[in-house]
Amino acid sequence: MNDEIVELQTRLAFQEDTILELSDALARQQAEIRDLTDKLQLVQRQVRDLMQINTGAPPSGAEPPPPHY
Repeated sequence: MNDEIVELQTRLAFQEDTILELSDALARQQAEIRDLTDKLQLVQRQVRDLMQINTGAPPSGAEPPPPHY
């Protein structure tokens, strides 16, 4: 009976370690996804601005030219 308890405690300890490792991995992946999402949004804005420049439209967020132009 004592050996069974020790075995269960050992399994529990390994499971707790595995859960912590998985939790850490998930947290790292979530942070990386947030970072990649931010970078993708930046690239999308840059592409949109470049397309507007190529078509002659003012880039987003830019002030329109004064009326005398």
